This record gives sequence, structure tokens and C-alpha cells, in this order.
Amino acid sequence: MACDGFRRSKEKRDLSDMKSKAAEFYQGNGVPQEIERALNHLFFHQSGDIYGDLANYFTKLAAPPRISKLKGKEVYDARGQLSIQAEVFCIIRNEEKVKSMSNTLASLVSCCRHNFVLMHQITRPINFFMARYLEKEEIQSREREQSCSPSKLEEEPPTPPPAQPKGRKSGDKGKKGTNVEKPIPPREPPEPVLPGSWAIGSVSLAVAKTGAQIQGVPLYKYIAALKNQEAQTQFHVPVSLVTLLSCGKTSPGKLNLLEEVILIPAAGQQVKQIITMALELQNELMRIMNTSSKAALSDTGALAVGCERPEQPLDLIAEACSDLGLALGTEIHLAVNCAAHELMDYSKGKYNIATGSLKSPDELVDLYQALVSKYPAVVALIDPLRKEDVEQWDKLSSAIGGSCLLLSDVTTKPQTPPLPGVKGHILRQMNETSISDLIQQTLICNNGLGGGSGPLGKVGLGLSYVKLGGLSGGERLTKYNRLISIEEELAQQGILGMFFFSLTPPLSFFSWVEIKMRLDKAAER
Repeated sequence: MACDGFRRSKEKRDLSDMKSKAAEFYQGNGVPQEIERALNHLFFHQSGDIYGDLANYFTKLAAPPRISKLKGKEVYDARGQLSIQAEVFCIIRNEEKVKSMSNTLASLVSCCRHNFVLMHQITRPINFFMARYLEKEEIQSREREQSCSPSKLEEEPPTPPPAQPKGRKSGDKGKKGTNVEKPIPPREPPEPVLPGSWAIGSVSLAVAKTGAQIQGVPLYKYIAALKNQEAQTQFHVPVSLVTLLSCGKTSPGKLNLLEEVILIPAAGQQVKQIITMALELQNELMRIMNTSSKAALSDTGALAVGCERPEQPLDLIAEACSDLGLALGTEIHLAVNCAAHELMDYSKGKYNIATGSLKSPDELVDLYQALVSKYPAVVALIDPLRKEDVEQWDKLSSAIGGSCLLLSDVTTKPQTPPLPGVKGHILRQMNETSISDLIQQTLICNNGLGGGSGPLGKVGLGLSYVKLGGLSGGERLTKYNRLISIEEELAQQGILGMFFFSLTPPLSFFSWVEIKMRLDKAAER
């Protein structure tokens, strides 16, 4: 009996201690007060789903999700190239869940730099790219050794002396009136690329999607909040620039200069209207081209046309517009992506604009001037010259800057000092470029034109235009369809802003001094 009494007494003491600890635990975490508020909330609202309402109430009090681990694996992209896939695992209400998965190419939106620490958890994809990097280094090393081998040196003929300029004899040194071309500025060293940086893009996009999913908002609203630090009351959908023709180095024919001829729609049109018009133009172009040869498609999803002169693709578009009753130069305009930096033949110091046709930087400026004069519907040139040809940029701007905009790719960083006459910038996501980098670039570049990956980031960044390529290929059309859906969602919510910005000149932009002031202020903050 004494043992039973002692045991019951101990159980009472243990129960009393447990009650005291429980009361202290609940009081310390404010549980009674929150339960009281929850019960009051249920009573006053009296919804049809009491327990669902109660679950929603306590969900708001739950700890914020945290990333527990990241996983990556090798996959194949839409072009059959090796890429990576990232999965983000989060602890949400004490349970581990996969909240996001993303496939990526080289040009995916990256998240803020503080997420870089998380990338180290994805060793396999980074090791994959590091292995490819080392393989490339080994191949280049072998090629250098072979080019420097004695047998190779014996086989190579001596370098011929440079040809004498026309109208000048070998003994005419120091005489005036000669037409000696100035040597071109040497190529700037390429921006270093971090091996495995594609993995960074994949992971950070997954993290950004995770943040948007956790907050229950679309990705474009999540990115807009990162940029503006406050709720945005209106959004505008970037105007779609659709690639109509491709005449670059990979297309049939001799012409290399016009990498892309791009449709610029009139301001104020909806995405669906733009795509419908572009599809009609594409079909008409295919009809015209099939009368002489079979139409092919380029990697950008546009029609690849074989031409010998720069005028031919522009004449082809003019003919298609005339057949459809579209006023070229009024209802639609054109932009030309020249990609001139890919055309320089450094051994000759000239641009290889077509097979057998080489142009010096000054001659290329004259060609652009004649082309824009003949085709006033061309209102923008993208990368018409190398960034190193600063003198020619200035000359080109003086010649056509009043009627045609010069655009430059600032994917890695804004040109410092800025190129003369540049009135807009191309922003793309590639390598280790982060969302914070893109946001900073959109703040200092008053006019941004987005290219590359999906439309969600472009809407959130508030860019003026988005360039997704042509209207062929499932991956590309998925992006166009998503852009249509975003526009419809914003219209239904009553927050679709009207956008009347026009790419046709004249335009007003921040001067470089204003850009520098903004950067300085941002650094001070």
C-alpha cells in the first residue's frame, strides 16, 4: 500500500510539473492569446468552412519557409543540348516539400547574389560544367602545342608582306594625298565567364519561383516587388518584337550582315494582335519565298532566307506588306540586329558582310547610311559596329541618329564610357547575371529591351520591349502564349497600364551624367 501511495504521489508531482512546463511553454509563445483571437475570428466571421478558416488563420502565423537543400541533375533542353535542372526543397510547416523545379539554358534569370552560397550545394551540375570547361582547355592546349610544333612551323609559308594601298608606290613615304586606311582598334578581351555559371542561373531561377509560390504571387509580381520595394498598382506588358527573317552567317546565301530583321508593331496593340499580324506576314513571306526556293527556319524560329545583298530581305518584307495592305513605315517599322562584332575578319581588319565582300568600319557606316535612307521603315540598328569602333559609332550617330536608333547589348555591364549615340540597350540573362544585376541595369538604362528567356521576368522588370524570336518552335510559342495570358490577367484585375512608348525617334533618355548620379546615390544607400 505504501508503494502504491508513493507511486501515485510521484505521478501527481510529475503531472503538476508537466502542467507547469506546458503553461510556461504556451504562455511564452503566446498560444492562449492567439487561440482566443482565432476563436473570436471564427465567431464573428461564421464562415461555411470553420476548420478551413481556422487553418488559414494559423497558416499566417507559421514560420516562414526556409530552404533545406538543393538538388541538380543533367537534362536535355529543347535543342537537344545538355543543360541542368534544379529542385528547391523547403521546410514548410515542419514538412519538407519540393516547391520549384526549372529547366534552364544559358540565359535564365538569376536570383539575388546572397543566394550564391546555396549554389555550392549543387555539386553535380557545377562539376558537369567544370568537366566541360577542363575538356575545352585541354583541347585548346593541344591545338596550341600543335601550332607551335617544329613540323608545323616548317610547313607554314612565310607571311606575305601587306599589300600596298592603291595609288601609292613603295617609295612614296611621307607624301600627302595617299589613301592609307587606319588600323582598326584591337579587340577588347572577353568578359571572364565563371565555369558552371549556367548552374547558378538554374538554381536562382528555381529559388525565385519558390519565393513567388510561397507568397502566392506570379513571378513577374515577385520580381517587380524586388525592383520597386513596394506593391505595384499597375503593370504594362512589354511590346513584342517578332523576328521575321534571319540572314546571318548560318543562313543560306552569301549575306552575313543582317542577323535578324525584326518587326516593330505600332504602339498600343495587344500581344495577340501583334502575333496575329506577325503570323500573317510570316505566311506571306513563306508564300513568296516558296515561289523560288523552299523556306527554312533558323535557330531563332524565324525564316532563314538566302540573300546576297542587304537590300533583298528588306525588299521581301516590303513586298509582303504590300500584298497584305500593311503600311510599312506607318503601321509597322523594322529593326535590324546586325551583330557586327561576329563579322570582323581580324586578319584583314574588315567586316565580312557577305561572301567576297569586306567593308572597313568607315565603309560599313556608309552602307548603313544608304540603307536607312532607302528604307525609312528601318528605325533601329542593334550592334551595328563593334564596341571598339567608337569613332564610327559617333559618325553613324551623326549621320542617321535623327531617324534611326542605335541600340547596344549591355548584357554583362553598361559600356563605360557609353558608346556615342546609343539610345537604348539590350538586356539578356546569361551566365552568372543575377536579378539584382538586371534590376540595376533597368534603373540606369532608361530604355530596356529584353531578349532571351521567358516573359515573366520582362514584365516584372518593367522593360519597354521583349524579343523572344520568331513564331516557330514549341518553347518559343509557349513564351508568347504566356505573355498573352499575363496581359489578360492584368486586364481582368484592372491593373493593366496603357503603354504608348514608341521605339521610333525622337526619344528622351537619361544622359550618362544622370546615370552616374543614380549609381552614386545607390552606392551611398
